[in-house]
Amino acid sequence: MPGLWDYDLSQRPTLNPLSHPGLVDFQWKLGMAVSSDSCRSLKYPYVAVLLKVADHSGQVKNKSFEMTIPQFQNFYRQFKEIAAVIETV
Repeated sequence: MPGLWDYDLSQRPTLNPLSHPGLVDFQWKLGMAVSSDSCRSLKYPYVAVLLKVADHSGQVKNKSFEMTIPQFQNFYRQFKEIAAVIETV
C-alpha cells in the first residue's frame, strides 16, 4: 500500500498475541478517492486504518475502518489526551 506506515507492535514483548489480548499491529495510509461510480465525496482525503487484534485465545483478527480528516483530527486529539493522562501515572 503506497504511503503506508507500518507499526509492527508484534515485536514488543508486552503485546505477545499468544499470551495477551490486545493490539498486535497497526497500519494506516492516507488516501484520496479520485473516481467512483457510487461515491459522492470524491477528491477528499481520508485515513484508512488496519488493526490486527488478538483475542483471549490468541486468535488474531483484522479490523479496518476509514476516517475523514476531521474524524482523524478528533481521534488524534483523544489519543493526545490519553498520552497526557498516562504521563501523570
